[in-house]
Amino acid sequence: MLEPHHWTTLELPKVLARLARYTSFSASTELALALEPSIFPEVVAQRLAETREARQLLTTRSDLGFGGITDVRPLVETAVRGARLLPVDLLAIRSSMLAARELRRSLLKLGANYPRLASLAQRLHDAGGLIVEIGRCLDENTGEVRDDASPELATVRRELREAAGRLQEKLRRILSNSRNGPYLQEAIITQRGGRYVIPVKADFKGRIPGIVHDQSASGATLFIEPLATVDLNNRVRELEAREQHEIDRILLRLSILAAEDAQPIVWTIEALAELDLIFAKAKYADDLDAIEPVIADEPRARLRLIRARHPLLDPATVVPIDIDPDDRTHILVLTGPNTGGKTVTLKTAGLLALMTQCGLHIPVSAGSTISIFDQIFADIGDEQSIEQSLSTFSSHLVNIVDFIDRVDARTLVLFDELGAGTDPAEGAALGLSILEELRERNTKAIVTTHLGDLKLYAGARAGVQNASVDFAPITLRPTYRLIIGQPGSSNALKIAARLGMSEEVLRRAEIYIESGKTDMSRQAEEIQKARLELEDRRRRIEWLDQEAARLKAEYHEKIERLKEQDRRSAADVAMQTRQSLVNLIKLTQERYQEIR
Repeated sequence: MLEPHHWTTLELPKVLARLARYTSFSASTELALALEPSIFPEVVAQRLAETREARQLLTTRSDLGFGGITDVRPLVETAVRGARLLPVDLLAIRSSMLAARELRRSLLKLGANYPRLASLAQRLHDAGGLIVEIGRCLDENTGEVRDDASPELATVRRELREAAGRLQEKLRRILSNSRNGPYLQEAIITQRGGRYVIPVKADFKGRIPGIVHDQSASGATLFIEPLATVDLNNRVRELEAREQHEIDRILLRLSILAAEDAQPIVWTIEALAELDLIFAKAKYADDLDAIEPVIADEPRARLRLIRARHPLLDPATVVPIDIDPDDRTHILVLTGPNTGGKTVTLKTAGLLALMTQCGLHIPVSAGSTISIFDQIFADIGDEQSIEQSLSTFSSHLVNIVDFIDRVDARTLVLFDELGAGTDPAEGAALGLSILEELRERNTKAIVTTHLGDLKLYAGARAGVQNASVDFAPITLRPTYRLIIGQPGSSNALKIAARLGMSEEVLRRAEIYIESGKTDMSRQAEEIQKARLELEDRRRRIEWLDQEAARLKAEYHEKIERLKEQDRRSAADVAMQTRQSLVNLIKLTQERYQEIR
């Protein structure tokens, strides 16, 4: 079982946050942020294939999208509880279901080439009746209920327009009356409290008989409903109330229709979110220049990453690395100076494994192969805990103790600076014991260290191999390239010299290094030298085998050519003999005719 604590260490949540930026609406964004790696090969294969289909489809149908879709599940739930939805809510439901219908039709037509996407499209509900009815009753441009949504609404609105027209005409006549001009603040018609009024100067209150509904902030203007328009205003208000009642009835009816389709709508939104997430994976993969890795289906886990790039680093500057040990190696001991890229290598390996199991294509090159891991454990970084009174070393041990007994051949373990933070001799001994435990369990692991004893172990044990991060020999700056089969040096003295350390201090340090070398250290160097010689011999033998096979093939080819030449020569002789006989017979016949 994969554990979230280790996902965080490997920065999977940061990758998922970037993935979420490619989603189109909130439901798919939530799915992206909550995406978890799967340990089931068939699930991972399905996810990767879905991403592959979406990438292929986007190359020919870039117009295919999820515009107009929102997560309307809360609105539908509100309707189910008997509430009346607003026009904007109903239009959101219509827009989402209309987009789902169009997407369903498109994907089903392409089902032969994109079967997995078409299978998901089957789950999209075609709410044709609801789409039509909402569209008939509501204007999607204005968000208002249409006049023809019902006969009653059409009648009320016609009467309301007529009544409002008569009221406006009455007020205009009052405003245009020359006797009223001196009393008016402005010759305009406005509204207060839903009733039509005119602005009158406060000093002339009572000159235009009416009801005062409001006054200006300065108190200089009174908003008066003339008595001559009270009945007309009452009629308008009555019709407005009837109009609102009919609108509410129509909205409630549409809400009931949405509630009746609630479950299919919820299922549709969920399927849309899954589809949108798949297309988000495809877009993210395109931007990462990622590929689908080969999934290894073997008892022993494999991790072969060619030109792997950490997805969170700047693609313009990140240096690709090759994590490509031979098939016999399942533990890499990675050494070299600090800031050389050892920790980035660990995180890259672990993060790309997690991304693969999430169904994401990963930033590697062709030839990359990766297993589906049942467990991925990472002990990386300084996890010193002041609250728990734990040192860095103790914090690492607490983490390691938590998982070391659970590792097996389907586990990936990543150790940063194994054995560090305590006495070097004891730390090395503990580190060796942990590595031996992993080796006996056939666990796939990458370990970084500065301890020489761990380098010796990697050179002496089958299934374990040294690796190092490369440094430029002159500048001593990291190249961030990984070298498999060669242990690294910390280059501490060279770096100290470049930074200005005195020659006397450096000379004394070199003496201490030479005098401090143990027989085991020298033996490690000899073993490493012998191992490199054997590796060279193995390559030469492989070359000789290939050359022998090539010469053998050439020999057989020449033999076949000679046989073919012999067959052709025999045929030529027979042909020549036959022609000679024909010529002889012809000559004989001619001589015979001459004799006669």
